[in-house]
Amino acid sequence: MTQRHMALGAFFHPTGHHLAAWRHPGAQIDAGTNIDHYLDLARQAERGKFDFIFLADALACRHGNLDALSHWPQYMAYFEPTTLLAAMAVVTRHIGLVGTATTSFNQPWDIARRYASLDHLSKGRIGWNIVTSSNQAEAQNFSLDRHFDHADRYRRAEEFVQVAKGLWDSWEDDAFLRARDSGRYFDPEKLHRLDHEGEHFRVRGPLNVARGPQGHPVLVQAGSSEAGRGFAARHAEIVFTAQTDIDEARAFRLEMRERLAREGRDPEAIRILPGLNPVLGSTSAEAHALRDGLAAMIPVALGLEALAPILPEVDLSGCDPDQPCPLHLLAADTNASKSGLETFRAQTLAGRTLRQIYTDYINARGQNSICGTAAELADHMEHWFREGAVDGFLIQPPILPLGLEAFVDGVIPELQKRGLFRADYASNTLRENLSLARPVNRYTAAGIRNLDPRL
Repeated sequence: MTQRHMALGAFFHPTGHHLAAWRHPGAQIDAGTNIDHYLDLARQAERGKFDFIFLADALACRHGNLDALSHWPQYMAYFEPTTLLAAMAVVTRHIGLVGTATTSFNQPWDIARRYASLDHLSKGRIGWNIVTSSNQAEAQNFSLDRHFDHADRYRRAEEFVQVAKGLWDSWEDDAFLRARDSGRYFDPEKLHRLDHEGEHFRVRGPLNVARGPQGHPVLVQAGSSEAGRGFAARHAEIVFTAQTDIDEARAFRLEMRERLAREGRDPEAIRILPGLNPVLGSTSAEAHALRDGLAAMIPVALGLEALAPILPEVDLSGCDPDQPCPLHLLAADTNASKSGLETFRAQTLAGRTLRQIYTDYINARGQNSICGTAAELADHMEHWFREGAVDGFLIQPPILPLGLEAFVDGVIPELQKRGLFRADYASNTLRENLSLARPVNRYTAAGIRNLDPRL
């Protein structure tokens, strides 16, 4: 029987996942627009045999208390992800490259073309992290006074992804003959026009890029609301999640596999990867000292402002950080992250102060944070993996490049020694390294037999 290995993604915030990372001497202080920094990170992650690199995105600078935000570089100066992934593709050969693009402020034809092009550039290593975006500042950069409602965002996303999938199938795999003797460049019988007309989009097609090496890019999603889970069950092949309790994580993984089955998909066609923030040291005391030192560099105003993505409609600036958040501020619904608000409410009802909540959030961004040695972190990862709670992890180093180097040199060998992680890549494509099937073109005989009736 083949040994099951965990999947690992490396999440690159410019200077690292911790808000104070840029102030640490182990961080690249100008990381946001330093191409050499990112190319070095890509090489490091490939040396560690990670399945993929992940880049998040936002289409606006952070808004709010500018004095507080002046202590935090995230989303203020950094590269657009697909441009950066194209550069990373040139200096790597095996590692997957996953970039974020929103369905709220893009058009499906452009995104389908961009990601198909990247799949060719990388020779089959691209994934698309599908987001609907959640803040008003982004909407206001796209001629809107207000963002779409939560339900509207997901309806638009559903149609958007259906259109993108259809465009990726514009050309059958063997459509391009390139026959010099006959003078025939492509077979017109193997070119298909989409002619989509829906609630949000009218897209004629076809795409002017050949079908990619993977057929479709690997589709990634992170929403945990009911709408987000339903969307993931229909489309996602990787799901990023944020459970910090092993029983909740196991239940989530089981639920998602059951949802896939109800949607007519193979339950094995998805990988559940919770975020994991590793704070590593040669001893546990050294690791805790690193985490405490980073937390001490966060001003209270920034700590409160850091909660704005969870509570965008709430002003916490006048609140006592050493008291729980006043419950009346949490009474309203949100158009941002539903699951984030629910977690915040639960912590508040449990009596946790704002300082305790924002310190934990800053340390781990709502994910699991393990502070200790490489062996202690490997113990945690092994336990969750063997208990069926996860298919792997999205690793979020608190400081870059320091944290990635520590993980690659310390944790990866420990996982390999335990038979939990690969010694080398099995393939050159992201799909094959994750044991995900290549989508069948809907216009071929096999594709027509399996065509989703909603298309």
